Amino acid sequence: MTASKNTEEQQLTPQLTDIKNTITELREALNLHNHRYHVLDDPSIPDGEYDRLYHELKALEQAHPQFITETSPTQRVGAAPVSSLPTVTHVVPMLSLDNVFSEQELAKFIERLAKLIERDENIAFTAESKLDGLAISLRYENGVLVRAATRGDGVTGEDVTHNAKTIRNVPLQLRGDYPALLEVRGEVLLPKAGFAALNQQMRDEGKKEYANPRNSAAGSMRQLDASITATRPLVMYCYTIAELEGAELSQSHYEDLQQLQNWGLSISPNIQQVVGLQGCMDYYQEILDSRAALPHEIDGIVYKLDDKTLQQQAGFVARAPRWAIAHKFPAEEAISTIEAIEVQVGRTGKLTPVARLTPTMVAGVTVSNATLHNQDEIDRKDVRVGDQVIIRRAGDVIPEVLRVVPDSRTGDLAAFIMPEKCPICESVVVRDEGMSAHRCTGGIQCPAQRREYFKYFVSRKAMDIDGVGEKLIDQLLVAELLKTPADLYRLQPEMLLGLERMGEKSVQNAIESIQRSKSTTLPRFIFALGISEVGISTAEALVAHVGDLEDIRAASAEALERVPDIGHITAAKIQQYFASAVQQEIVNDLLSVGIHWPAAEKQDLEAEQPLAGKTYVITGSLALGSRDQAGSYLKKLGAKVSGSVSGKTTALIAGEAAGSKLTKAIDLGVEVLDEAEFIKLLAEYGVGI
Repeated sequence: MTASKNTEEQQLTPQLTDIKNTITELREALNLHNHRYHVLDDPSIPDGEYDRLYHELKALEQAHPQFITETSPTQRVGAAPVSSLPTVTHVVPMLSLDNVFSEQELAKFIERLAKLIERDENIAFTAESKLDGLAISLRYENGVLVRAATRGDGVTGEDVTHNAKTIRNVPLQLRGDYPALLEVRGEVLLPKAGFAALNQQMRDEGKKEYANPRNSAAGSMRQLDASITATRPLVMYCYTIAELEGAELSQSHYEDLQQLQNWGLSISPNIQQVVGLQGCMDYYQEILDSRAALPHEIDGIVYKLDDKTLQQQAGFVARAPRWAIAHKFPAEEAISTIEAIEVQVGRTGKLTPVARLTPTMVAGVTVSNATLHNQDEIDRKDVRVGDQVIIRRAGDVIPEVLRVVPDSRTGDLAAFIMPEKCPICESVVVRDEGMSAHRCTGGIQCPAQRREYFKYFVSRKAMDIDGVGEKLIDQLLVAELLKTPADLYRLQPEMLLGLERMGEKSVQNAIESIQRSKSTTLPRFIFALGISEVGISTAEALVAHVGDLEDIRAASAEALERVPDIGHITAAKIQQYFASAVQQEIVNDLLSVGIHWPAAEKQDLEAEQPLAGKTYVITGSLALGSRDQAGSYLKKLGAKVSGSVSGKTTALIAGEAAGSKLTKAIDLGVEVLDEAEFIKLLAEYGVGI
């Protein structure tokens, strides 16, 4: 300790000394818990306890600002906006990698490398995912983060230190026996869930969406205002050491990465040591197969010679090392041509335009169709038949047209206009005011809607009819045995015998399941009717606050709007449904075949609802029962239960094995309750478990 520090300590009163020591202890504890959570993925305390420690530290620092340090966990957001991004010259250039696209090309790379280092081809590599984000460099001096810079052109980048400090898994202070100087290279990513939430926010604000997670990560890191970057759930993974002073490392690149973890830095998940071509290809296939389930985007695999002495022997060419290679995955974006735009009709009559494409290979799959969503999207992207377009496919997601290839249009191409009549039944097509979708007015009389409706009617959350699947429904429709949903309950065994895959046992199972479904609940029955905008939660709210079916059928739109979470549009849809003579006949027909449910218990709308206006999300496994059961307790208290976390969420209830929703809640600063805290909350309002 220096003389000045000794003097400073002597000037502190015993009370201030205790406060300073408490602040130091809190910082150390929070840094440890941050490390366990963000780097080791092994949290040791509940989120509520972490929040308590954090707020205690923040309050102490606010009361005693003389004790605030740049490396405090509370200082991740706090820098004033900068006017521009200064440039940084990299002491060690940030190199790029050469690419291969096939096993044959990889084999040639390994063969060349084996000759360079005078070894056989059973070479040990460190294999890791090729992360699809923004390359940056972090520089630590005496364990403190002093600079973060983008790759730029490899020699000169941009100083983004103020933004890097907002990333939760970037340590402001290294841990353990750290070196005097450390510069690491890595990738900043925006996970898929965060990207989806960000683009939803951009849409809500009428702003331009980001094209992909890579662009959004880059845009986030180049913000002049760090408080904006702090709202983005960015992560950073390190993949190499550029400079090091004051520490000894092994000769293994793989062990270097493990050491980075010991110092508090995150490394790419799923890193493995592999040997030879077969080891590389086995790893490649393993990651490719799981690619869609990964929380972030990757576009290939990177293989690096593990022995650093041999790396030096292999050397470099131009701006790329000879000892490393990127094995790219098949492209998930490709260029194709729109040959036609056809319109599909869904269960609710919604018309969806679909692009018929020149068959094109995307991510290893031949794509011939891609969704265009609706007329507004077609107009926004200005998509026309004959255009060359960029199409994207991610995992099992339906391919979509991203944009028209600039300058590819030749001649005058006609703009697409949604048809005025349904392409299936020729009923009038309407577009509700303020809505993006066009709809066929044919209802269940439209063959396309009828097929989709029956699939929906028998589904688990609706009437839950096992043994009546899509193929049987198709056969019954072709045989004209199904015209309205009540016709299901009029089916006799002899009508099914002889249909494809319908032997005596299958017929018996189907008939028994149909008859069993007659005994249901009123919310399920309302949900099964397929009223536009009415999900199972809305159906439950209707029953709870309006009463039995006759009350709901007679309710005005104004009365329906008084039900919690039912707005103007949904209320109008419900009122319109039950005012329709066709729909009234369908409901009466279903009742006539014996569908029934226990009497509904109506809640008093004027009664106190202590959690009215609050929104909860439930995730993970709960010892008290299913998430649906937990949600029912909250709904009785007037709360809304949502399936997704947002900035408007009151709290997340996290059971065992909570996943991405918990991560998102933490990133958004949403309160998190464990099961014990949830039960305590219910008990406060008289709900016993």
